[in-house]
Amino acid sequence: MLRFCLIFLFIINLIFSAFSQEHELHVVPSMIIGQDTLPYIQLDVIEIFDVKIFKNNRQASQNTRLIKNVKIVYPYARLAGKTLKEYEIILGQVDNERERRKILKELENEINDKYGDELKKLTFSQGKILIKLIDRETGNTSFDLVKDLRGNFLAFFYQSFARVFGYNLKVEYDPDGEDRNIEIIVRMIENGVI
Repeated sequence: MLRFCLIFLFIINLIFSAFSQEHELHVVPSMIIGQDTLPYIQLDVIEIFDVKIFKNNRQASQNTRLIKNVKIVYPYARLAGKTLKEYEIILGQVDNERERRKILKELENEINDKYGDELKKLTFSQGKILIKLIDRETGNTSFDLVKDLRGNFLAFFYQSFARVFGYNLKVEYDPDGEDRNIEIIVRMIENGVI
């Protein structure tokens, strides 16, 4: 009798589980290749970052310091890129050179009031990384930005002043060469890995 009850429960379970399955139809885009129709599904891009193995503790500490410095200055570079895009639109609507200079002076004062104290606290290496990341975010070197926004004389003056302290406003960002590690760190930050 126990055997009969177990078989009966098993069969009932199979019947109810067969009826409980819902069939959902998913319509996906497709491509026709030859005479075949294949589903075409766009997958999200996933970046895979390798684990670096360092030869010694000095290299590991240098990498840790680079990560820390990039994490500190990257928000400023993003802010610079965003602000530049906003002000390019505003300045594109202004025809008067006097009004343009007034708007740029207001922008300079606003940035100096908000971020001047924080930017003064940056270290030498953080400043160099910031100059490179501004080029990455805006597509222009810091020298070109100053030249476009404030004129040739001030760009030359700022470049000369920066060279005295070991900076170069004309340096370009090279994500495949010299700045490869910075690029990897930035992409890790953008993907939320670090």
